[in-house]
Amino acid sequence: MDEIDTSVPHSARVWNYWLGGKDNYPVDREAGEQYRQVFPSIVEVARAARHFLARSVRYLAGEVGIRQFLDVGTGLPTVDNTHEIAQRVAPECRIVYVDNDPLVLAHARALLTSAPEGATDYIDADMRDPAAIIRAAARTLDLSRPVALTMIGVLGHVQEYEEARSIVRRLMDALPPGSHLALADSVSAGEDHIRAHDRYKETGAVPYLLRSAEEIAGFFDGLDLVEPGLVPIVRWRPEPTPFDAPATARVGTLGGVARKTP
Repeated sequence: MDEIDTSVPHSARVWNYWLGGKDNYPVDREAGEQYRQVFPSIVEVARAARHFLARSVRYLAGEVGIRQFLDVGTGLPTVDNTHEIAQRVAPECRIVYVDNDPLVLAHARALLTSAPEGATDYIDADMRDPAAIIRAAARTLDLSRPVALTMIGVLGHVQEYEEARSIVRRLMDALPPGSHLALADSVSAGEDHIRAHDRYKETGAVPYLLRSAEEIAGFFDGLDLVEPGLVPIVRWRPEPTPFDAPATARVGTLGGVARKTP
Protein backbone atom coordinates (compact mmCIF):
# COMPACT_ATOMS: atom_id res chain seq x y z
CA MET A 1 0.00 0.00 0.00
CA ASP A 2 1.24 3.53 -0.75
CA GLU A 3 2.55 5.50 2.20
CA ILE A 4 0.03 7.87 3.76
CA ASP A 5 1.24 11.46 3.33
CA THR A 6 0.50 13.48 6.45
CA SER A 7 2.47 16.56 5.38
CA VAL A 8 -0.32 18.10 3.26
CA PRO A 9 -4.09 18.14 3.77
CA HIS A 10 -6.18 15.54 2.00
CA SER A 11 -9.79 16.21 1.04
CA ALA A 12 -11.17 12.94 2.45
CA ARG A 13 -9.52 13.60 5.81
CA VAL A 14 -10.55 17.28 5.87
CA TRP A 15 -14.12 16.23 5.06
CA ASN A 16 -13.91 13.73 7.92
CA TYR A 17 -12.87 16.56 10.24
CA TRP A 18 -15.87 18.69 9.19
CA LEU A 19 -18.15 15.73 9.90
CA GLY A 20 -16.72 15.43 13.41
CA GLY A 21 -14.69 12.29 12.70
CA LYS A 22 -11.36 11.17 14.18
CA ASP A 23 -9.64 9.88 11.03
CA ASN A 24 -7.56 12.95 10.24
CA TYR A 25 -4.20 14.51 11.05
CA PRO A 26 -3.17 17.92 12.43
CA VAL A 27 -2.51 19.26 8.92
CA ASP A 28 -6.08 18.30 7.92
CA ARG A 29 -7.60 19.88 11.00
CA GLU A 30 -5.63 23.07 10.42
CA ALA A 31 -6.78 23.33 6.79
CA GLY A 32 -10.35 22.44 7.71
CA GLU A 33 -10.50 24.97 10.50
CA GLN A 34 -8.98 27.68 8.32
CA TYR A 35 -11.70 27.01 5.74
CA ARG A 36 -14.44 26.97 8.38
CA GLN A 37 -13.29 30.32 9.80
CA VAL A 38 -13.84 31.93 6.39
CA PHE A 39 -16.96 29.94 5.41
CA PRO A 40 -18.63 28.53 8.56
CA SER A 41 -21.39 26.87 6.53
CA ILE A 42 -18.92 24.22 5.32
CA VAL A 43 -19.97 22.01 8.25
CA GLU A 44 -23.59 22.21 7.03
CA VAL A 45 -22.35 21.43 3.51
CA ALA A 46 -20.63 18.25 4.71
CA ARG A 47 -23.67 17.07 6.67
CA ALA A 48 -26.06 17.94 3.86
CA ALA A 49 -23.98 15.96 1.37
CA ARG A 50 -24.09 12.88 3.60
CA HIS A 51 -27.85 13.22 3.98
CA PHE A 52 -28.31 13.66 0.22
CA LEU A 53 -26.37 10.43 -0.32
CA ALA A 54 -28.56 8.64 2.23
CA ARG A 55 -31.82 9.89 0.71
CA SER A 56 -30.77 9.09 -2.84
CA VAL A 57 -29.60 5.57 -1.93
CA ARG A 58 -32.84 4.88 -0.04
CA TYR A 59 -34.81 6.11 -3.04
CA LEU A 60 -32.81 3.98 -5.47
CA ALA A 61 -32.92 0.82 -3.37
CA GLY A 62 -36.50 1.37 -2.23
CA GLU A 63 -38.68 3.05 -4.86
CA VAL A 64 -36.58 2.13 -7.89
CA GLY A 65 -35.57 -1.34 -6.69
CA ILE A 66 -31.89 -1.17 -7.65
CA ARG A 67 -29.73 -3.78 -5.97
CA GLN A 68 -26.26 -2.77 -7.21
CA PHE A 69 -24.29 0.39 -6.35
CA LEU A 70 -20.99 1.78 -7.63
CA ASP A 71 -19.79 4.48 -5.22
CA VAL A 72 -16.98 6.48 -6.85
CA GLY A 73 -14.97 8.72 -4.54
CA THR A 74 -16.00 6.90 -1.41
CA GLY A 75 -14.13 8.97 1.14
CA LEU A 76 -13.51 7.77 4.66
CA PRO A 77 -16.14 5.49 6.17
CA THR A 78 -18.52 7.32 8.49
CA VAL A 79 -22.06 6.86 9.78
CA ASP A 80 -24.49 5.41 7.21
CA ASN A 81 -22.24 4.35 4.38
CA THR A 82 -23.77 3.37 1.05
CA HIS A 83 -23.87 -0.37 1.72
CA GLU A 84 -25.43 0.11 5.16
CA ILE A 85 -28.22 2.30 3.77
CA ALA A 86 -28.91 0.06 0.77
CA GLN A 87 -28.76 -3.19 2.72
CA ARG A 88 -31.21 -1.91 5.32
CA VAL A 89 -33.67 -1.63 2.44
CA ALA A 90 -32.61 -4.88 0.75
CA PRO A 91 -29.90 -7.03 2.41
CA GLU A 92 -29.01 -8.62 -0.94
CA CYS A 93 -27.64 -5.33 -2.35
CA ARG A 94 -24.12 -5.44 -3.76
CA ILE A 95 -21.89 -2.38 -3.40
CA VAL A 96 -18.51 -1.54 -4.91
CA TYR A 97 -16.57 1.38 -3.44
CA VAL A 98 -13.92 3.25 -5.43
CA ASP A 99 -11.19 5.54 -4.09
CA ASN A 100 -7.45 5.99 -4.49
CA ASP A 101 -6.36 7.23 -1.07
CA PRO A 102 -4.39 4.67 1.01
CA LEU A 103 -5.97 5.79 4.29
CA VAL A 104 -9.43 5.34 2.80
CA LEU A 105 -8.38 1.93 1.49
CA ALA A 106 -7.20 0.77 4.91
CA HIS A 107 -10.39 1.89 6.64
CA ALA A 108 -12.65 0.52 3.92
CA ARG A 109 -11.15 -2.94 4.12
CA ALA A 110 -11.56 -2.95 7.89
CA LEU A 111 -15.01 -1.43 8.20
CA LEU A 112 -17.06 -1.84 5.02
CA THR A 113 -18.40 -5.32 5.67
CA SER A 114 -21.50 -6.58 3.92
CA ALA A 115 -24.66 -8.21 5.15
CA PRO A 116 -24.31 -11.96 4.47
CA GLU A 117 -27.02 -11.85 1.79
CA GLY A 118 -25.17 -9.19 -0.24
CA ALA A 119 -21.60 -8.17 -0.99
CA THR A 120 -19.20 -5.24 -0.77
CA ASP A 121 -15.91 -4.72 -2.55
CA TYR A 122 -13.33 -1.95 -2.64
CA ILE A 123 -11.48 -0.83 -5.77
CA ASP A 124 -8.22 1.07 -5.39
CA ALA A 125 -8.52 3.14 -8.57
CA ASP A 126 -8.55 6.69 -9.90
CA MET A 127 -11.85 7.98 -11.26
CA ARG A 128 -9.91 9.28 -14.26
CA ASP A 129 -9.66 5.67 -15.43
CA PRO A 130 -13.29 4.59 -15.91
CA ALA A 131 -12.28 1.49 -17.91
CA ALA A 132 -10.26 0.15 -14.96
CA ILE A 133 -13.14 0.88 -12.58
CA ILE A 134 -15.65 -0.97 -14.75
CA ARG A 135 -13.33 -3.98 -15.20
CA ALA A 136 -12.81 -4.29 -11.46
CA ALA A 137 -16.47 -3.62 -10.59
CA ALA A 138 -17.52 -6.52 -12.82
CA ARG A 139 -15.99 -8.89 -10.27
CA THR A 140 -18.81 -8.03 -7.87
CA LEU A 141 -21.58 -6.43 -9.95
CA ASP A 142 -23.62 -7.94 -12.78
CA LEU A 143 -23.24 -5.22 -15.39
CA SER A 144 -26.10 -6.61 -17.46
CA ARG A 145 -28.47 -5.43 -14.71
CA PRO A 146 -29.13 -1.85 -13.51
CA VAL A 147 -26.50 -0.19 -11.33
CA ALA A 148 -26.68 3.05 -9.35
CA LEU A 149 -23.55 5.16 -9.83
CA THR A 150 -22.97 7.65 -7.00
CA MET A 151 -20.54 10.56 -7.34
CA ILE A 152 -20.92 12.90 -4.38
CA GLY A 153 -18.51 15.82 -4.18
CA VAL A 154 -15.72 14.30 -6.26
CA LEU A 155 -15.71 15.83 -9.75
CA GLY A 156 -14.36 19.17 -8.56
CA HIS A 157 -10.98 17.43 -8.27
CA VAL A 158 -10.93 17.15 -12.07
CA GLN A 159 -9.76 20.53 -13.30
CA GLU A 160 -10.83 20.21 -16.95
CA TYR A 161 -14.61 20.30 -17.33
CA GLU A 162 -14.72 18.19 -20.48
CA GLU A 163 -12.60 15.54 -18.78
CA ALA A 164 -15.01 15.51 -15.84
CA ARG A 165 -17.98 15.13 -18.20
CA SER A 166 -16.16 12.34 -20.03
CA ILE A 167 -15.63 10.43 -16.78
CA VAL A 168 -19.35 10.47 -16.02
CA ARG A 169 -20.30 9.62 -19.59
CA ARG A 170 -17.87 6.70 -19.88
CA LEU A 171 -18.99 5.20 -16.58
CA MET A 172 -22.67 5.52 -17.48
CA ASP A 173 -22.04 4.18 -21.01
CA ALA A 174 -20.77 0.96 -19.44
CA LEU A 175 -23.99 0.49 -17.45
CA PRO A 176 -27.25 -0.88 -18.87
CA PRO A 177 -30.54 0.98 -19.32
CA GLY A 178 -32.37 1.34 -16.03
CA SER A 179 -29.14 2.36 -14.30
CA HIS A 180 -29.13 5.66 -12.40
CA LEU A 181 -26.68 8.44 -11.60
CA ALA A 182 -26.79 10.17 -8.20
CA LEU A 183 -24.46 13.18 -8.33
CA ALA A 184 -23.83 16.27 -6.24
CA ASP A 185 -21.20 18.95 -6.59
CA SER A 186 -20.29 22.43 -5.44
CA VAL A 187 -21.32 25.82 -6.75
CA SER A 188 -20.40 29.16 -5.24
CA ALA A 189 -22.41 30.14 -2.18
CA GLY A 190 -20.94 33.65 -2.03
CA GLU A 191 -17.69 35.59 -1.83
CA ASP A 192 -16.64 34.00 1.46
CA HIS A 193 -17.11 30.55 -0.07
CA ILE A 194 -14.86 31.49 -3.01
CA ARG A 195 -12.28 33.03 -0.65
CA ALA A 196 -12.23 29.88 1.49
CA HIS A 197 -11.67 27.75 -1.62
CA ASP A 198 -8.83 30.00 -2.78
CA ARG A 199 -7.10 29.77 0.60
CA TYR A 200 -7.57 25.99 0.63
CA LYS A 201 -5.49 25.79 -2.56
CA GLU A 202 -2.63 27.52 -0.75
CA THR A 203 -2.38 24.71 1.83
CA GLY A 204 -0.90 22.32 -0.75
CA ALA A 205 -4.06 20.22 -0.94
CA VAL A 206 -5.45 19.17 -4.31
CA PRO A 207 -7.66 22.11 -5.40
CA TYR A 208 -11.41 21.64 -5.64
CA LEU A 209 -13.28 23.61 -8.29
CA LEU A 210 -16.56 25.43 -7.74
CA ARG A 211 -18.48 24.91 -10.99
CA SER A 212 -21.53 26.71 -12.35
CA ALA A 213 -25.03 25.29 -12.14
CA GLU A 214 -24.97 24.91 -15.93
CA GLU A 215 -21.78 22.86 -15.78
CA ILE A 216 -23.17 20.54 -13.11
CA ALA A 217 -26.33 20.12 -15.17
CA GLY A 218 -24.09 19.02 -18.03
CA PHE A 219 -23.04 15.94 -16.08
CA PHE A 220 -26.61 14.66 -16.52
CA ASP A 221 -26.70 15.10 -20.31
CA GLY A 222 -28.43 12.18 -22.02
CA LEU A 223 -30.10 11.04 -18.79
CA ASP A 224 -33.63 11.61 -17.48
CA LEU A 225 -33.63 13.56 -14.22
CA VAL A 226 -36.18 12.34 -11.69
CA GLU A 227 -38.23 14.80 -9.64
CA PRO A 228 -37.40 17.33 -8.31
CA GLY A 229 -34.55 17.59 -10.85
CA LEU A 230 -31.21 19.28 -10.19
CA VAL A 231 -31.67 21.35 -7.03
CA PRO A 232 -29.77 22.46 -3.91
CA ILE A 233 -29.19 19.17 -2.10
CA VAL A 234 -31.14 20.19 0.99
CA ARG A 235 -34.22 20.46 -1.28
CA TRP A 236 -33.86 17.05 -2.92
CA ARG A 237 -36.71 14.98 -1.41
CA PRO A 238 -36.01 16.44 2.06
CA GLU A 239 -36.65 14.49 5.21
CA PRO A 240 -36.69 16.27 8.57
CA THR A 241 -33.71 15.43 10.78
CA PRO A 242 -32.29 17.24 13.80
CA PHE A 243 -28.89 17.52 12.08
CA ASP A 244 -29.58 18.50 8.48
CA ALA A 245 -29.14 22.01 7.18
CA PRO A 246 -32.40 23.92 6.69
CA ALA A 247 -33.65 24.30 3.13
CA THR A 248 -32.67 27.99 3.26
CA ALA A 249 -29.03 27.28 4.22
CA ARG A 250 -26.24 28.45 1.91
CA VAL A 251 -25.09 24.93 1.24
CA GLY A 252 -23.64 25.73 -2.18
CA THR A 253 -24.08 22.20 -3.52
CA LEU A 254 -26.44 21.03 -6.26
CA GLY A 255 -27.56 17.44 -6.67
CA GLY A 256 -29.88 15.20 -8.57
CA VAL A 257 -30.68 11.64 -9.56
CA ALA A 258 -31.19 10.63 -13.18
CA ARG A 259 -32.12 7.46 -15.06
CA LYS A 260 -30.47 5.98 -18.12
CA THR A 261 -33.15 5.08 -20.65
CA PRO A 262 -32.78 2.80 -23.72
